[in-house]
Formats: sequence, structure tokens, C-alpha cells
Amino acid sequence: MSDMDHKDMESGNPEGNGAGGSDSGEKKKEYEDVCFICRRPESKAGKMFHLPNNICVCDDCMHKTMDAVSQYDYQGMLNNPQILNMLNGQFDSRNKKPEEDGEKKDEKKQGFPNISVINLSGLTGSGPIPNKQRIRKKNGAEKEKAKPLLDIHSIPAPHKIKARLDEYVIGQERAKKIISVAVYNHYKRVATDTMDEIEIEKSNILMIGPTGSGKTYLVKTLARLLDVPLAIADATSLTEAGYIGDDIESVVSKLLAAADNDVDKAEQGIIFIDEIDKIAKKKNTTSRDVSGESVQQGMLKLLEGAEVEVPVGANSKNAMVPLATVNTRNILFICGGAFPDLAEIIKQRLRRQTSIGFNAELRDKWDREKNILSQVTVEDIRNFGMIPEFIGRLPILCTLEGLNEEMLVRILKEPRNAILKQYQKLLELDEVKLEFTDDALEAIAKKALEKDTGARALRSIIEDFMLDIMYEIPKDDNIGRVTITRAYIEGTGGPLIDIRGNYSLEDMEDMHEIAEKPVS
Repeated sequence: MSDMDHKDMESGNPEGNGAGGSDSGEKKKEYEDVCFICRRPESKAGKMFHLPNNICVCDDCMHKTMDAVSQYDYQGMLNNPQILNMLNGQFDSRNKKPEEDGEKKDEKKQGFPNISVINLSGLTGSGPIPNKQRIRKKNGAEKEKAKPLLDIHSIPAPHKIKARLDEYVIGQERAKKIISVAVYNHYKRVATDTMDEIEIEKSNILMIGPTGSGKTYLVKTLARLLDVPLAIADATSLTEAGYIGDDIESVVSKLLAAADNDVDKAEQGIIFIDEIDKIAKKKNTTSRDVSGESVQQGMLKLLEGAEVEVPVGANSKNAMVPLATVNTRNILFICGGAFPDLAEIIKQRLRRQTSIGFNAELRDKWDREKNILSQVTVEDIRNFGMIPEFIGRLPILCTLEGLNEEMLVRILKEPRNAILKQYQKLLELDEVKLEFTDDALEAIAKKALEKDTGARALRSIIEDFMLDIMYEIPKDDNIGRVTITRAYIEGTGGPLIDIRGNYSLEDMEDMHEIAEKPVS
């Protein structure tokens, strides 16, 4: 292959006319090219050959292909006149015009029977590589001029982070304070990288709390406040490498996808691994624990900070997926789980400390303790089934309280996107005002406590009794106000409905305020 041909192929000009694809050369690509054969990105494989139909081939694969082609004996085939005539007849028949075919229908066709020349334009079954499997190109000149992703002066203070969390999350004051301080210190560490040659260690967080207490909701609100990429992974799907399931590196791959395949942005994100208690060591088993202790051991390097090869746009490594190198040193890991049997382990430890005599603590004292998880220690988590190396890389323990009736009532009406506000907004679109009495809210909270699934129970209860109201209200345009009472929640009565008549919704509100004023 000549130098001219080599330059033409690199510039995307397969005809070799010297044009060199000036338009594509002037346009800066946002993503790296990926080899069509080995699936390596341009940063790994080097410069690419650009072929027609958006096909890119790296230098190594191109040379291997040319070597394989050069080993075939074409001389013996082309020196045979019979084979040469067949080939000429095959190409002549493909290049004929329609009128020529009509004139010579009776002429015997030449060429190989049932064999046609391959059209290279049809070799794009997989099509161009989608952007979700492309890696963003790094430009050194632009990187120096670009504004840093995090500025130490723009990081909100802990009290501001907690104040923003208060708008969405009810209660959990200690948990919000712990998370606010930990995140603030972590991103100060990321923004400065060092302080007087003293390297600051990363502060990963372990959140422990009953189901429905707001673990995932806290992290989602936190990521929205800081405007950093967030990946939420489920530990139940992770297995040791080589087994069916997601590889451990897939959690970093999800973060890379959330950062739009920008490695620099992903290296400063947050990864929340939910259901972390499901990878505890299995007890009384002789089989290999591929989804328990093995996953904990595989996650050690991620939590500590290491450069890992992660698949781009996929959950597992394979030959058809490009790989990217991500450094997890500045990624904040937050692990959360309900740890359902941890309360009994804590009670057993506390009961061993009881004594007899005057002023002694009774053995059944801790059975009545609601927030028993606040007494948790590293020893309790190790007895639950988490290995010591894993616990040591999560230095901050954050426990969440179980929700009581008062907190559930506040969750119904106080947050910015409270459930009641959502339904009130829906009915406002039909020009109907929705109200709830205080007794009704207490009845809803009491029903939610019986389900023992935390704040998630509130939605299911409200969906149940609001079904008939949402179905019947669009039938009648005269309905102006609906008031939900305790009797309707308990099934002993119905909601109070006010008819609009000829008055608008604003007029009805004014009339309702006048009627409530005491007569002097």
C-alpha cells in the first residue's frame, strides 16, 4: 500500500482523489473513534483508518487483515484462464444495463453458479457504534482552558446542604448532618487535591436504616443539589467475575454513562450501592459464595481507589464493547441497606452487658427500644456477615430512624413534592380543590404504620382511596371542592363535596373564608 493510499484511507477518502475529507477534518469530534474489529477506542489503539459507511479500523487490525489477505495464493487462481473467464463473466453480468439484459436473454450466463460478489456497503449490520458506547475525546488544549468541574468556593457549606435536604426529607436530622459534613469534606478534598502535602483520605458512607426511611431519597436529593453525576446500583445483581450476573465494575460503568461517557466528570461523581446487606457472607454453606463474600472482596479496590477498566455502555466485559480506564480515588461511595436481622444482633450484645442488683438494667429493656439501630457498632456489622476489610473502607456509619406516626403525617404534607401536593395539583387541572382534614391524615399515617414498609406505604394507601374520586370527578363539571375526612379513610363515610354552581373556584374560596369568620 502506497503512502498516498495510506493518507487517503486515514482521511476518509477511499477513492484516493487527494481531497482528504476536508469537512470531516475541520469538524472536531466530540467522541473518540472505536475500532470496528477489536472495539478499542482511539486513545488505546492509536490513529484510525476511516473506511466508507462510518467504519473505523485501527492500525493493528488493518495490518493483520492485510497480512491474512497477502497469504492467499491469488497467482494460482488468476493464471488459470477458465477461472479468469468465469470471474469476468460474473462481473460483466453485474455491470450490464437493463436494456442489454433484455437484448440477450437467451445468451448463456457465465460466472460461478449461485455465487455473487459481496457488496461492502452491506457489511454494516451492526451500524455505526452508538454514542452510549463511545468515549468522550480528551483535548489537551481545551482541558487547560476549561473551568474546573469543582471549585472550592462554589461548594455549599454543610448547613446549606442540610437546609436543602430539609425541603425534601422529613426527620432524620442526625443522618442529614452526617451526610452534609461528609460530602462537604469530600469535595473540598477533590477540589484542592492536597493541603500542605497532607493527603486527605476518602470518607465513604455506610447508611443503615429500615425500609422506607429515606436512604435512596437522601442520595438522589444530594446529587441534584450538587449537580454531580450519580449512579444508583443494586448489589443483589452483582456476582464474582466469570459468573452469570453483573460484574463488580458495572457500578462504575453506570456512573460513566450518567456522566455522558466523560471520564473526568465521572471520576468526581457519587455511586450509591443499595441493598448492600444482601452481599453478606452466607452462613452454613459449603458452596462458593459468588454473590456474597466474593463481591465484598472484589469491591475493596473500588472503595479504596484504583484505576479500573470498565465496559462502556454494557454491564460486563466482552470483545464487542470498548473499555475505559476510570480512577475511583475521588468517587464518593455511599452504601445503604436495611440490615433486617441486625437489630437482634445488637440486642444480644446489649443483653450480655446487663447485671443484677440495684440500678441494674433489665434484659427486656432493649425489646421496647424503637431506634435500636442507633446503638450499632462495627462488631455488630461484622457479625451480620460483612468482612472487616469491607467495613474498614466505609468509615462513616450513618443510621436512620424508623418513622413514627407524627413523621408520616409531616411526610404527607410538608415536603416540596409531598404526595398530597401532587394530588392537589392533579385536581387543580380539573378546577377542583382538594383538601384533607387533620383527622384524615392521622388515619392514613396509622394505616401506614400497620404495613411496616415506611413512607412507601403512604402512596399505596392514598392510591387506594383516591381511585374512586379521580374516576368520578371528571364526570361532573359542577364539583368545586372535595374534602377527605377520617370517616372516608376508615370506610365509614364518604368525602365532603361542594358544588360550584355558577361560581368560579376563586369565588368559592372567598366565600368559604367569609363563612369561617366568627360573627361579631
